[in-house]
Amino acid sequence: MKFKLKALTATLFLGSSLLGANAMAQLPQNATAIEVPAQSIQLTQEWDKIFPKSDKVEHRKVTFKNRYGITLVGDLYVPKGATGKLPAIAVSGPFGAVKEQSSGLYAQHLAERGFVTVAFDGSFTGESSGLPRNTASPEINTDDFVSAVDFLGSLDNVDREKIGVLGICGWGGFALNSAISDPRIKAVATSTMYDMTQVMADGYEIKMEPNPKVPYERTSPMTTEARYKMKQDLANARWEAAANGYSLNGKAEDHLTPQDKITAETPRFVREYSNFYKTKRGFHPRSVNSTTGWNTAMTPSFINMPILQRAGELKAPALVVHGEFAHSRYFGEDAYKALGSKNKELYIVPGANHTDLYDDVNGKIPYDKFEQFFKANLK
Repeated sequence: MKFKLKALTATLFLGSSLLGANAMAQLPQNATAIEVPAQSIQLTQEWDKIFPKSDKVEHRKVTFKNRYGITLVGDLYVPKGATGKLPAIAVSGPFGAVKEQSSGLYAQHLAERGFVTVAFDGSFTGESSGLPRNTASPEINTDDFVSAVDFLGSLDNVDREKIGVLGICGWGGFALNSAISDPRIKAVATSTMYDMTQVMADGYEIKMEPNPKVPYERTSPMTTEARYKMKQDLANARWEAAANGYSLNGKAEDHLTPQDKITAETPRFVREYSNFYKTKRGFHPRSVNSTTGWNTAMTPSFINMPILQRAGELKAPALVVHGEFAHSRYFGEDAYKALGSKNKELYIVPGANHTDLYDDVNGKIPYDKFEQFFKANLK
């Protein structure tokens, strides 16, 4: 099956077409070859980001594959007029967002400051391929970052000895995990990070303080008994998911509270998320958080396969950026303490909550800090 993507043409085949004539001839007589339909990818060519296009960078849409054969789609940003081989940064996140939102904003700003950057959609989301849709995997999403490094290192204008990664929100954990596993990554930064495996296994370890001027108080993680009950519920729900090809997604209103359902009892961090993803400020039709819910069969893999288990072995320089009043601050503080890097820094943005570091609305994103970090360590 062939399909055109305007400027791009791709052919994706699974099943018997991969075997070839010789291999088919060698199959036992009682073997059965099954052809699985290919997945087409529709790429949007017009500028549809939540932020304006910069006249200081050159932009083009790119594709590359991860080691699972999933085609990832990204936006490549290059400083206008740049020559020679440049340092490069792969950017992704937040969890449930797309490259047209925060990651693209970060990538464009860093490109203005002299880096080749790629903001990409993770497997199964946005414009990237992968079935079923709207799912995630701690292993595959870590490899997405590593594969973005493969891609950047293949470019003529990139110095492959000067490649870093930057992960936002839930992709901050994947960025750290990729740097722990791949020494080619020379510097790693996170912004308002989550460890998605930790939150899915332990729940939110915070007291729901309603006052936005008061830092969240850390509480105890989920008990073993409560986690077992959650796993029972998830396992029972899998019967329906399996009967539907694992394609079921949760309801959008259950995933993230819409604006018209916000009440005085709504936790403040949920209000912050809704104010970004469910309003003109950050809405995007391809974003899981803006539209649909996550795949219903996704969570158990995050509970049982924690990332950052070898954080103490990280040697690359690391910058962990978080907001003073972010509900997620403890994820960054825990990760920072665990990282083995001799060159590491925890930078707290005064007065910022979690989503203040998603966009430029409140002017809280410390671009200067990220620029200084990457220029000091990608040299």
